[in-house]
Amino acid sequence: MNGQRMRGAIYYGRGDVRIEDRPVPQPAAGQLLVQVTRCGICGSDATEYAHGPRMFPVERRHPASGHLGPMVMGHEFIGNVVDGGADTVTTAGTRVASGAGVSCGKCDWCRAGRTNLCASYWTLGLSADGGLAQYVAVPESTCVEIPKGCSDDSAGLAQPLAVGLHASRLARITEGDTVVLIGAGAIGSFILCGLAGRGAQRVVALDIDDARLATARALGATDTVNVIGVDPVAAVRDLLPDGATVVVEASGSDGAAQHAASMAARGGRVLLVGLSHAPQTVDLAATTLREVDLLTTVAHVCGEDIPEALTLLTDSDVSTHLLDRVIALDQVVPDGLDALVARTVQGKILVDPWA
Repeated sequence: MNGQRMRGAIYYGRGDVRIEDRPVPQPAAGQLLVQVTRCGICGSDATEYAHGPRMFPVERRHPASGHLGPMVMGHEFIGNVVDGGADTVTTAGTRVASGAGVSCGKCDWCRAGRTNLCASYWTLGLSADGGLAQYVAVPESTCVEIPKGCSDDSAGLAQPLAVGLHASRLARITEGDTVVLIGAGAIGSFILCGLAGRGAQRVVALDIDDARLATARALGATDTVNVIGVDPVAAVRDLLPDGATVVVEASGSDGAAQHAASMAARGGRVLLVGLSHAPQTVDLAATTLREVDLLTTVAHVCGEDIPEALTLLTDSDVSTHLLDRVIALDQVVPDGLDALVARTVQGKILVDPWA
């Protein structure tokens, strides 16, 4: 496709995302050229749009990807393979979901199966040109074939769902556990999908939005609490006097890490998922004296979590509870990024680059 052009959403800086024509990328060795059919936008994209560049390598070169300058956004994408560079085996026409995270496959973390911690990890759409465009060149190693029974709208949720599945796996839920989820927004909803079927006796979801809490109940929460004007720790202790065996903090809100530690039972676990924008204070002495484990999680393991996400999206109706809208590329700013910044979105936004 040499010389052909495509349209994409290009990030230039804070409040500056433009829909522009660009050359269709050419796949290098080990890469596939994918015609994008759906691409999600998320809180990370909205944060970069409203407050960045923080993570996007627009002003400073990314040490692993090498990218510097305006960048095609989008790290949650699926599409149809058009062509492959040297050393690829996926045939044209195959529908694939990309995990977007690129790992070297050789470092100690990769050899241990923890590819999300790769020493040279980078992400399409966060560290280099991504999939919020009509075409993207993507490493074949990040792609998983989409089952025939999975629609594009459902498959477009695979990457964020994989993040939720990875988090729920690291939470180490066992039969009879009581779980508290702080924050039932986008990532919190995907974590709830991962908690289902893991044997928890009770799952309590906390949020400040009743619509999100209704979604949480549809996804398996047994109890929900709107914590506006309420002490969240006291609310949890009213429901679980001994505390929760597992607390998942998915909001990133100021003070939420301490709340999570205070909600945990003796010998319990706290999993930190939400990224805060400033350092948080946690009473480590009180946490230590109750032998509470503090765990963290980031991203997903493509080869493990993307296939599981696609299976769940194919075999269940979870996408009906997770998807808010599908918009055209021209509407990425007003109906996508601006809506996310204004917090008027109740579910996932997907973009159809060809609409």
